[in-house]
Amino acid sequence: MSGWEIFQVWLVAFLTLALFSFMYKDNPIYRIAEHIFAGLTAGYQVGLIWDTIILQQVWVPMTSGQWWVVIPGILGMLMFTRFSSKYSWVSRSSLAFVMGATAGIFLISELHGRVLPQIQDTMVSLSGEGGFGATMLSIIIVIGVISTLIYFYFSKEHKGALGVTARVGIWFIMISFGAHFGYTVMGRVSLLIGRMQFLIEDWIGSFI
Repeated sequence: MSGWEIFQVWLVAFLTLALFSFMYKDNPIYRIAEHIFAGLTAGYQVGLIWDTIILQQVWVPMTSGQWWVVIPGILGMLMFTRFSSKYSWVSRSSLAFVMGATAGIFLISELHGRVLPQIQDTMVSLSGEGGFGATMLSIIIVIGVISTLIYFYFSKEHKGALGVTARVGIWFIMISFGAHFGYTVMGRVSLLIGRMQFLIEDWIGSFI
């Protein structure tokens, strides 16, 4: 490796170990690395917004003759009045537009991306066409969906058969939470493995 590449590897290794030092206790080296990471992230986001939004979605269309783009551009500029205690009320129109548009887009995307596909996947066949295993899985899905929905039915007290079904729904909810938590842990473990591979193969391997 060249001298510049070796410097990069050592710098990344130092920052990685500095962040890992928080596992021992909070220390100045960790705080330095944390501030560097936060500053780089903020700078990257500013550059990304400048390039992908201000230039590509506002300036370039305006220079191409699409002058109507100046309207969302003005609404975006009004957001900066939030920094003024006297004129912060001006940004309410922009915030209301953004919140309304985002809510409408999010509602449609959630409906088509989550709600309808989940409803469709719940409508499974119990005829046993896929064998005993597929039939048992379909029955578990139906029981889980019904019991979970009943758990969130608060118009009647959970007693008797309704209470038993609601408690079954709690078990399915806990299993779902456990699966999501396990998925999150595995994602963090994969990041840890990637950092350890870098330290062992790239950093330590550079001077062995």
